[in-house]
Amino acid sequence: MSFQVETGERVDVRDVTAEVAAAVPADVERGVCTVFVPHTTAGVVVNENESRLRADLTRALDSIVPRGDGYEHDAIDDNADAHLRAMLLGESVSIPVADGSLDLGTWQSVLFVESDGPRTRSVEVVTTRS
Repeated sequence: MSFQVETGERVDVRDVTAEVAAAVPADVERGVCTVFVPHTTAGVVVNENESRLRADLTRALDSIVPRGDGYEHDAIDDNADAHLRAMLLGESVSIPVADGSLDLGTWQSVLFVESDGPRTRSVEVVTTRS
């Protein structure tokens, strides 16, 4: 199953937990849900969905991989920082499933991280039974 995420900023962090949870079949007693972002300038992480932490993430990405820092790839399309940020974040996460639900910790959420927006992005969700 897949769903779309609309981003409004160049760097944008969106909570997609509800959309991912809706894609998990209710009859899966035990399994693993894989969330995959098929884009080279966006990523997905599991962490707390708190506004200051989302701002801190954006700030940290800006600090670690600043835009326009003389990257070779910028000669092609001026978004090397977005590619590098996505590589650091990762393109997928795996989440345990128990009784048809994501088995996340109390403060954990699935966060989609855009690094080259605004855009419309796809997120793929696959649940396997164990």
